[in-house]
Amino acid sequence: MTKIFRLFEKYMYVVGSASSLVFFLQAYKIFIDKSAIDVSLAAFLVGLISVISWLIYGIMLKNKVLIVANTLAVVGASCAVIGIVMYG
Repeated sequence: MTKIFRLFEKYMYVVGSASSLVFFLQAYKIFIDKSAIDVSLAAFLVGLISVISWLIYGIMLKNKVLIVANTLAVVGASCAVIGIVMYG
């Protein structure tokens, strides 16, 4: 593994993990406001299915970056979907 590759892999841990914040931020807003009236359940279900698929792919490849980033995303997206169902 080259030095550039290892550096980019570290970068992707940060970017991949940070991108899952979108789900957590929406879930936080839903639970704080106790409302999900303007939030699309269909969109978040598609997002959840997508990150679950990427997580499975990462597990199949044994790729730690994909596993870490998408595990966080699955948790965040699941929280958002639960909030939408509860308060939608």
